[in-house]
Amino acid sequence: MEERAKNLLRELPSVDRLLKHPKSEPLLTRFNRDYVTEKCREVLDELRQSIRLGKPLDDGELDDERILGRIEKQIDRNQQPGLMRVINATGTVLHTNLGRALLPQAAIEAVRQAGMHPVNLEYDLDQGKRGKREESIERLLLDLTGAEAATVVNNNAAAVLLGLNTAATGKEVVVSRGELIEIGGSFRIPEIMAKSGAVLKEVGSTNRTHPEDYEKAIGKKTALLLKVHTSNYKIVGFVAEVGLAELVAIGRRHKIPVMEDLGSGALIDLSRYGLPKEPLVAERVRLGADIITFSGDKVLGGPQAGLVVGKKSWIAQMNKNPLKRALRCGKLTLAALEATLALYQQSADVAEEVPTLKAFTRPLQEIEEIGRRALPGLEKALGEGFQLSLEDSTAQIGSGALPTEEIPSKVIAIRHRSLGPERIAEKFRRARPPILGRIREDRFLLDLRTIFNPNDLIPKFEDEAHASP
Repeated sequence: MEERAKNLLRELPSVDRLLKHPKSEPLLTRFNRDYVTEKCREVLDELRQSIRLGKPLDDGELDDERILGRIEKQIDRNQQPGLMRVINATGTVLHTNLGRALLPQAAIEAVRQAGMHPVNLEYDLDQGKRGKREESIERLLLDLTGAEAATVVNNNAAAVLLGLNTAATGKEVVVSRGELIEIGGSFRIPEIMAKSGAVLKEVGSTNRTHPEDYEKAIGKKTALLLKVHTSNYKIVGFVAEVGLAELVAIGRRHKIPVMEDLGSGALIDLSRYGLPKEPLVAERVRLGADIITFSGDKVLGGPQAGLVVGKKSWIAQMNKNPLKRALRCGKLTLAALEATLALYQQSADVAEEVPTLKAFTRPLQEIEEIGRRALPGLEKALGEGFQLSLEDSTAQIGSGALPTEEIPSKVIAIRHRSLGPERIAEKFRRARPPILGRIREDRFLLDLRTIFNPNDLIPKFEDEAHASP
């Protein structure tokens, strides 16, 4: 090692010396000593590595105060949460990577109260003894769907797993080959079925399945007929499928229960707002399915949860299954879900109070006005070289709901005379909060369907140097 590097290493202060420096006092007041000590070691190790690699150092960079300033900056960076707010201008309303549904204000307040105070999670206030964790959720779901019974777990994949394990572990489950879906995150029906202990029995072909396919497949080992809503794709052309009513009839003839995984599952008819119709949970209940599963954080617009409704005997068995405890929801999820379901039951305008429904149904004129109000501030923030235009486009629901349907929307299209769309997208991701759009036809687009405040689109940079291309 060079003599200069050795001298620089000797100049580095000890951790103890740094901790005794007056500038450390504010850090030691805000944070515990072990944490500050560890950050001192990390910064000193970084400096040692730089010296050994021969990297140039600024004058005074090894002074105690400069090192402590660097430690303070590193601690400040570490205080930033891993989950941070982002602006969703992607044109996907229910974006899985961005947390899907935004909670209604009533649900946010319910979570706040449940987080701040003890709650009667499993305590019956009338009887003065232990109560049922999901009692209020079940009451609401029965009222909203007409089902005999209901329960809830932590997501829809868990609901499917619990249903299959309860009804068919060690036995065969008959399902159409065209319904063996895979959704985001590599969730595949065959793999969930294998983990549940059930045995998959495929019938039909990818594009056509007939009632006789189910009839021929049923045998002594058959425990369940499963129907899966193909929520994230659609087969068109020469196709045939067995509807739920017909499948229930087949099941009843053979005394075999029928389970349907709806994926999204809607509590209200979206077609009343001019949107394509998503399967209604209440309709599926009336058609006679024994077990129906659906998500809480898709078109329902609540927290992540797997909702299960159906026949009382099957829900009772699912609640007794040891898996149920492993998959159950905590108090914060239950509080948010109860408040969301209560809006569906009681609100005079549920589409206004549930943010997901509001984003789906807002008028195009309102969306365009957001764009017009955002343009001047956006042009000023970006500076010279950028060309912006307000244009027609389409958004999508997302998270596998109505995959082939698009909703009219407006976008702000952004070009630059020398920067490509990827660089522009990167620039917007560096804003605080990050602004996420999409790239199409060599342009960066900010979709306005999920934007309610035009100021959200004006990028703000922590470091002004980042603001330049």
